[in-house]
Amino acid sequence: MMTNEIIEDYIKILESELVPAMGCTEPIALAYGGARAREILGGMPEKVIAKCSGNIIKNVRCVTIPNSKGLVGIEAGVLLGIAGGNAGKQMEVLEDVSDADIEMAKQMLKKGVCKVEFLDSPSVLHIILELYTEEHSAIVEIRDGHTNITSIRKDGEELLKGAAKFEYDDTDERKVILNMENIKEFADTVDLSKVQHLIERQITCNMAIANEGMKGEYGLGLGKLLVESYPDTTLNQMKAYAAAGSEARMGGCDLPVIINSGSGNQGIASSVPVVVYARIKQVDQETLYRSLVFSNLLTIYQKTYIGKLSAFCGAVSASCASGAALTYMVGGTLDQIKMTVENTLANIPGIICDGAKISCAAKIATSLDAAIMAHNLAMKNKVYAPYTGILQEDTPETISCVGYIGKEGMKQTDKEILKIMIEHNE
Repeated sequence: MMTNEIIEDYIKILESELVPAMGCTEPIALAYGGARAREILGGMPEKVIAKCSGNIIKNVRCVTIPNSKGLVGIEAGVLLGIAGGNAGKQMEVLEDVSDADIEMAKQMLKKGVCKVEFLDSPSVLHIILELYTEEHSAIVEIRDGHTNITSIRKDGEELLKGAAKFEYDDTDERKVILNMENIKEFADTVDLSKVQHLIERQITCNMAIANEGMKGEYGLGLGKLLVESYPDTTLNQMKAYAAAGSEARMGGCDLPVIINSGSGNQGIASSVPVVVYARIKQVDQETLYRSLVFSNLLTIYQKTYIGKLSAFCGAVSASCASGAALTYMVGGTLDQIKMTVENTLANIPGIICDGAKISCAAKIATSLDAAIMAHNLAMKNKVYAPYTGILQEDTPETISCVGYIGKEGMKQTDKEILKIMIEHNE
């Protein structure tokens, strides 16, 4: 049952998760750390060591850095942050980089200023950036959150007293208060004036990059291909615009995205299809806003069990939430919403994350296809029976089991994926 305290907690969760980021979040975390370390150092470094956990390496090596004119990879992200990043803008750290900054980063790349080292850490999101001149050093450590700096050292002296922590990033607490019943009740009853600014910003930003992806030349042009090659259906439009947004983001577009659970692709997949559907079907504004509240919270709920980074593709969680949000939008019952989730997770829980890259767009399109099929089945009250594969007796148990597989069961998978990617790069 929803209490005023839980309502406020839900609002705070949305405020902490639905934030703007320019570019793929992992390279932006590197750029942010680089910019902050340069501030501490007080000048440009002669040597940089970037120590990165496996998932950071995996999610940065193939991604174009925004505002970089095509620079790709870990060293580029770190050095562009050092050359021209504004740490005060956090996830939009590269918004104001100039041509001169880009040229400086390129020169440092040519000189081999930055060396990357694998950081064997229990934290999947862990970065240590070490900047050196002949006389001084600055070390910045980021852990468990893209802008969560836990240590700052200048010439060996710790400057940050006490580890930084997100106020509303308590996973155990979220597991207690996030559930399907509460999420639906919150979406049904929340005073929209308390979350409207978050939802409107998400619609504006994420549809802008989706439209840019449809117009511009990014990746393989999957969004445009879907529109050109397949029937002009609502489902196809949903897939096309979501894929286009992802391709633009992975391709270095400098437009910001409202992320979800630390991911721009998850932010796109949990919002753009819902907006496209609502616009085609002429759904009223209030219903759209409440559906987006539902979709965002259901994505966060699933990711609470999986974690921000793993070998489990986050497009599955976000697309599952979009499909369930459609069931919610058209007046489906709580049981039908749960059926949508069950039907989706019976189908595509095995999509791996092999890093952030252009082909994430295809995974979003595939996941959305499965989620909409799940929605259509649910609206006819059709659902796969408990214990079909990994499905459990009820939806919360299924979500928990999928989370366990993604977080614990796929740890070795994650290591093998990283091993293959690193060996190929050598």
